[in-house]
Amino acid sequence: MKFLRNYDIDVIRLREGTHEFSFDVNDEFFSQFEDNNLVTHGNLIVKVVLNKDINLIEALFEIDGAVEQVCDRSLETFDYPLHAAEKVLFKYGAEEQEINEDIFIITRDTPKLKLAQLIYEFILLALPAKKIHPDYIAEMYDEDCDDEGKLVYVSDEVGNE
Repeated sequence: MKFLRNYDIDVIRLREGTHEFSFDVNDEFFSQFEDNNLVTHGNLIVKVVLNKDINLIEALFEIDGAVEQVCDRSLETFDYPLHAAEKVLFKYGAEEQEINEDIFIITRDTPKLKLAQLIYEFILLALPAKKIHPDYIAEMYDEDCDDEGKLVYVSDEVGNE
């Protein structure tokens, strides 16, 4: 887990104001997570803008790049372009805790923000539920459209009239 220290930001020394950081996310990053079965290969840039205030630190994450995915239809691998933007607040309090997925309480003497897990989760959240190879996207829409090109929704429910 020593590698993941590269994704820490030493906040105790930061002055109030805006600070920008950039992190490379690649195969070595993904290999650090034991439960990783959704992404093993990728090449992304994560830009983090921290706005340190007297009572909190606002962190804005912008993630851009591509991750390798397996098509649900053909089982072919393809590079999925991934773009995500997330915001997290780190508020100062008596003890460290997670309020929800967007708000964390840290103490005033917290030395570092450990961002690796957050970055990993943001990447996973940006993945589509249905992964379709770009070569099959047009075919998929053709199957789901009527003669005029409008999407047709078919319900699995029977007899609910």
